[in-house]
Amino acid sequence: MKFISTRGNVEPKGFIDTVLMGLADDGGLMVPSEIPQVSAATLAEWRTLSYQELFLKIVTLYTNDEIPYEDLKQMAYTSYGNFRAPEVTPLHKVSDSLHVLELFHGPTFAFKDVALQFMGELYSYISKKRGEIIHILGATSGDTGAAAIQGVRGKEGIKICILHPHGKVSKVQELQMTTVDDSNVLNLSVEGNFDDCQQVIKELFGDLDFKSRYHLRAINSINFVRILAQTVYYFYAYLQIDGSADKQINFSVPSGNFGNIFSGYLAKRMGLPIRKLMIATNENNILERFVNTGEYKPGGFTSTYSPSMDIQVASNFERYLYYLVGEDSAKLSAYMSGLQREGSITVSGADLQRVQADFSALGVKNAQCLETITKYSGESGYLLDPHTACGVAAYEALGGPDETTITFATAHPAKFNEAIQLTGIGQEFPAPIQALFEMPQHQTLVDYDKAEIVRQLQAFYG
Repeated sequence: MKFISTRGNVEPKGFIDTVLMGLADDGGLMVPSEIPQVSAATLAEWRTLSYQELFLKIVTLYTNDEIPYEDLKQMAYTSYGNFRAPEVTPLHKVSDSLHVLELFHGPTFAFKDVALQFMGELYSYISKKRGEIIHILGATSGDTGAAAIQGVRGKEGIKICILHPHGKVSKVQELQMTTVDDSNVLNLSVEGNFDDCQQVIKELFGDLDFKSRYHLRAINSINFVRILAQTVYYFYAYLQIDGSADKQINFSVPSGNFGNIFSGYLAKRMGLPIRKLMIATNENNILERFVNTGEYKPGGFTSTYSPSMDIQVASNFERYLYYLVGEDSAKLSAYMSGLQREGSITVSGADLQRVQADFSALGVKNAQCLETITKYSGESGYLLDPHTACGVAAYEALGGPDETTITFATAHPAKFNEAIQLTGIGQEFPAPIQALFEMPQHQTLVDYDKAEIVRQLQAFYG
């Protein structure tokens, strides 16, 4: 197994070098040179595995034996040993046709913990084995930053800087990042939106001299390991459904940066018999427009009740486009050049039909999001966070009568109490979240100015 760039101008890499590269040196995204296949017989054998055991089965398909199995096993069990649910990602049955996969039982109460707890262990392992300094640089719309910081805080040989849009994440998300007072953590609060933060990150990773000089490593879902770790819970959820081999199983996935839904696409390409992949977005509905019309065109930014999906430029879209064009790097590169030059990409004809066979999508308005939270709290006593509510709304709109849908609960509702309060529903905060409000914050407010951000990084990384 080797890994290649979507744009075709990087020599094939092994697993660890792919982890360290993050964004490909040619500006593309790293993908496996071939996708491992999982047979129906193998799926049946995996049905009784624990989450950690399943994780090892899937991840070792990609690691090329570069990491001894016992070392990988230790990382997996350490990564998921501090989750509050023994199943790691428990499946909750809401109705005969709807199940909710709870991805918020990690230390920061969000789905990003599932991948980033492992990535923290992996980076620490690589740093020690290779004797390399690792400087992590990332941007967050809220949850990635907290999970990434939690994954590497205090670890020797690693420093982490996270950019987040000032005033555009929830208060709990902000506190989870900025109450960390470890010397290897820097929080930059940027006067701008998430797309601004992400653009700076991409430009810095694209500056190969700067990237090399400061040992920059990626924690965002541009790093393939994030995608790989997330495929595990698709398999795990599917295998928890009784008689799943005989049922039509859909996944409805709240999606902003296209990473979580692309993990499902990868799982399906590996052989997981998913019927529909439903993309749930909010009023920043670039992905819905693409699926329905074939036009991918970033538009105006809108702040919503589901701020982790307040994204117009979805990083992982390039990975999907690569497979859509038949793994043709030249064609993919032409599309991406056109996006940079003209501000949009349009697919039509057979390509659009393929998109609509791969995905369905719904952009959920703020009012519908709150209505869904209220409805499920009243009817089933189950409290949805606003992102999960978008996923449930997509299930209602796009699911068929004889189908079973698994919707991802991507965060604990306590992380987004500003939206929950608007429904009139009260909730009790988990103790670790409540404690955040009494802690001092540590963050640096900066303008959306690349030069200023670079100065901050140079001082921090040394």
